[in-house]
Amino acid sequence: MRATVLARQYRRVVLRSRSSGAGGCRCQSRPPSLENPMNSSTRLSVLAASIAAAVGLAASGFAAAQAQQPPAQQPPAQQPSAKPAAQQPAAQRPAAAPGARGAIERGTVDRIIAGWAAHPRLGAQQMMAKYGPPQEASGMMLVWHEAGPFKRIEVMNLETPHDFPLPHVDYMEHTISYMVPEDKLGDLLVFDGSSTINRTTGELSARCDLENHNILTLNLDHDIVTGAKTVAEARQAFGEIVKQEMMGERPAYTQELQFDPLSPDAAKFSDEPVMPGSPLRAAEVEGNASGDAMALAAVAMIDINEIKAAMQAKKKNLSPPVMEYANTLHQEHGMNISQTLQTGQQAGVTPVITSEVSALSKKGAEMLAPLAALEGEAFERGYLDAMVKGHTDALAKIDNELMQAADNEAVTSHLTRTRQVVADHLAKAKELQGQR
Repeated sequence: MRATVLARQYRRVVLRSRSSGAGGCRCQSRPPSLENPMNSSTRLSVLAASIAAAVGLAASGFAAAQAQQPPAQQPPAQQPSAKPAAQQPAAQRPAAAPGARGAIERGTVDRIIAGWAAHPRLGAQQMMAKYGPPQEASGMMLVWHEAGPFKRIEVMNLETPHDFPLPHVDYMEHTISYMVPEDKLGDLLVFDGSSTINRTTGELSARCDLENHNILTLNLDHDIVTGAKTVAEARQAFGEIVKQEMMGERPAYTQELQFDPLSPDAAKFSDEPVMPGSPLRAAEVEGNASGDAMALAAVAMIDINEIKAAMQAKKKNLSPPVMEYANTLHQEHGMNISQTLQTGQQAGVTPVITSEVSALSKKGAEMLAPLAALEGEAFERGYLDAMVKGHTDALAKIDNELMQAADNEAVTSHLTRTRQVVADHLAKAKELQGQR
């Protein structure tokens, strides 16, 4: 391993309102004015240090030593960053031991990574030596959960070229629970394009080829967020700290986080709805939701379920009558949910997603799951069967629960109109069934 393997990477920033999923690093170009804030003397010193390290160090032994040596005392020059009030401490989690709960059997993991590229395979072995076998393993990725102070660690059999502060490849990612303020998102992207931010789940990730350098990135991210360093100062500090590490020092910023991550729940950011009249989650409402609020939310969820089913059906190769039916459901349930939200606004009733409404959402997903893999005639039969059952259940829900719960006249009138739409859809589904 060349000395350049000790350096860092660009990382993409994910601005979500999901999931997110883990993926390969996408190196992003920077504006010319921000391409390299390090001054020429710093660049020369880092280059000189890398040459010295390449000549004087056995790369594999150095990497292993960095992963296994006990932390040294923090040098006076590297004081911990001040913790802002928003970053309340979460309990530091102990490193997972071999054989930890839910871990994949070591022999299975060894067989999986046997054919991996050399660098990711090294990273996988280093993480297993420190945290034990991972809890997830596939041909492309190993995943550790709740390891040390990290919410998640991933090692990917995917090498992404990254040239900050020196050329190397990214394949190892460390994630913590962290709330990045909106006004700091761009700064973290400019600092290191290999950082990933998911505000919805409250996650901040760093991707590199060494755990030490992911820790360094996260510490400097925190400094930028708290105002302890500017972006330019953080980039220069990264190069200088890597230089110190190459010369045999153990800078505190590479050894452990200099702050306590948030708890996962405290770091989450569910964002805010932009559609007028959108429902609220029950946790956001003081006291119990009214019958009108629950009824409107339930009707909206029924509409959403039918819209999703129609969208899935329209991706299939359907016969003209069934395609027309799917289009009708898509359009009419779309109009109905819009009218549902408008009714709430006009009546002064905000829909509330109660546990009963959440159960409707789950029921819709369970209805669609078996249909996803079907095609042709088999899908049409399954889809029509699902529409008959779904609309039958919806009528029963309206008649036996929602009409009884509603009190506002505008809400009950809307339920009556919705019932007629649902009844028409049920009748058409039965008609199409009879034609088969």
